Amino acid sequence: MSYTILGKKVEMPVEVRTASAFMALYSVPSTTAQSIIDYTGLTVLQYRPGRALCGLVFVDYIDGDLGPYNEFGVTYMVRSHTAPPETSVLGDLRSLAAGTAGALIHELPVDGEFTKAAGREIWGFPKVLAEFDTEHVGSVKRGSVSRDGKLITQLSVKSGVSVPGGGANMSLAAYSHLDGATRCTSWDMAPTGVKSRPGGAEVQLGSHPMAAELRKLGLPRRALMTTTIKNLAMTFGEATTI
Repeated sequence: MSYTILGKKVEMPVEVRTASAFMALYSVPSTTAQSIIDYTGLTVLQYRPGRALCGLVFVDYIDGDLGPYNEFGVTYMVRSHTAPPETSVLGDLRSLAAGTAGALIHELPVDGEFTKAAGREIWGFPKVLAEFDTEHVGSVKRGSVSRDGKLITQLSVKSGVSVPGGGANMSLAAYSHLDGATRCTSWDMAPTGVKSRPGGAEVQLGSHPMAAELRKLGLPRRALMTTTIKNLAMTFGEATTI
């Protein structure tokens, strides 16, 4: 399967050979998080009663089929769309441990026109153009993203402790919603040079509506954990409408 995006052919699956990333994971009220993602028809995962997981992530795509670009994502851990409606918190924890939970890509600013067009057309990812200022090297990783002249967020993440083995390969269902359709995409990751720690993030929110939504979740607040990834190879498969 292939797609023609802005006059260029993109073959599936799409490969990212080299990228770096840093992220912060936050505990947020599940009722508020659910109200934010209700438009998708999905259900937030609760890692404990009344609490959901929201992630902020900056990615520097260095070598991949969609070219080099910066990306900022707001994600929520969600139950699989095939999970029974009576799933409990214990069931959610089991799905987290088993890797059968999914990640909803709720917001996805980027700084490349081609990747924006490809992301929206191929997978229904909500990519929009934005302005970035990032630093992915050093002991503290920093990122700032703005849109329409308004700051969305500034995030800094301190390096943690090396994860044994450098990080395990994993597969995740990536959910997206665009133009009235919710889609599920297979997302395979092979990270190396992974470091994690409790806390370790500083976040500042700006005046953009995306920032206002994060404030509804209680941010800025202490992160549950932070992670930096020196190199992240990824493969994105076809999207399926659910």
